[in-house]
Amino acid sequence: MQRAITRLLAQLLAVTLLTVGFAGGTALAADDSNGAVFTETNDASGNAVLAFRRADDGTLTAAGTYATGGLGSGVGLGSQGAVTLSDNGRWLFVVDAGSNDIATFAVRDGSLTLVGRTASGGVNPISVTISGNIVYALNAGNPNVSGFTVAGDGTLTPIAGSTRSLSGAGAAQVSFTSSGRALAVTMKASNTISTLAVDEDGVAGPPHSYTSSGSTPFGFGVGRHDEIVVTEAAGAPAGLSAASSYRVSADGTLALVSASIATTQKAACWSVVTKNDRFAYTANAASDSISLFTIDHDGAITLAQPQAAFVAGTHPLDLATSENGRFLYVLESSAHAIGAYRIAADGSLSRVGAATNVLMGAGGLAAR
Repeated sequence: MQRAITRLLAQLLAVTLLTVGFAGGTALAADDSNGAVFTETNDASGNAVLAFRRADDGTLTAAGTYATGGLGSGVGLGSQGAVTLSDNGRWLFVVDAGSNDIATFAVRDGSLTLVGRTASGGVNPISVTISGNIVYALNAGNPNVSGFTVAGDGTLTPIAGSTRSLSGAGAAQVSFTSSGRALAVTMKASNTISTLAVDEDGVAGPPHSYTSSGSTPFGFGVGRHDEIVVTEAAGAPAGLSAASSYRVSADGTLALVSASIATTQKAACWSVVTKNDRFAYTANAASDSISLFTIDHDGAITLAQPQAAFVAGTHPLDLATSENGRFLYVLESSAHAIGAYRIAADGSLSRVGAATNVLMGAGGLAAR
């Protein structure tokens, strides 16, 4: 009950912030003047967040570089969710894979202030998720998940008894379901998906492991009704990829809805579900493309456009949608850029301006 009340208060706070802004700050108007996109450098000599302001037309402008105070890994994270915003857009959480901690930033009008760093509860954190005032980190070394509470000033405090070891190999992403009552974790090397129920105190229960519908479950998008759309980098014949959808119950039970729907593209690794719960996109790294799936009311997915977007030589990775649901952003790793697309009513994509250059080695992507 307490956790449900906390989540409701967080939602009310989000509405308040959209209306009147932070205490002592300027109003956050409904015209998207506070829109922003964030990624991290993952630099082994000193990790940092790269911030970009989002204009009304979706284009991005560099807005600063903010050191986390920790270290990146210096190599590809091979994960989704390395950079995550709270639901109210007030806090940004960033993995420091090289120093085994999570950095927290306060977000105000697209600029960042470092709150602090907290040990991740394991080795090599690669993904982080939040629901209400509960944060969980996924550690890839000796894989586990570990939970934290978020205080009013943004500081993280470990939750006693929340660290859970995971079976399988190749951890890729952790995320809460939309209700916040369960966690899902993809394990790409063992072709498994782990789920954990989360109680009202934020403590994760024992993990349950399920065999993925297809090979190499990687990133996944979360829908509004506890459904997840999971990419399968090698989940289709002839070296192609696929996506599957599932429902996650409050007790952590995972139920397959759509089994291995082929993208017809190569290496679908990242996924996002739109704010209206109607569409899912996969970033197909080896095909330089983005695929579009439609989602029905039961959580079933249908391939609508194998190549909703294609830009040669980009090697697309992480995906994020703006809070208003109008724009899709993609980390174009080979071009060292962030690509921007307008989302039409039917889910189709149109490129917005030129790609925005970022530093090499960036990983993770979050948008508001």
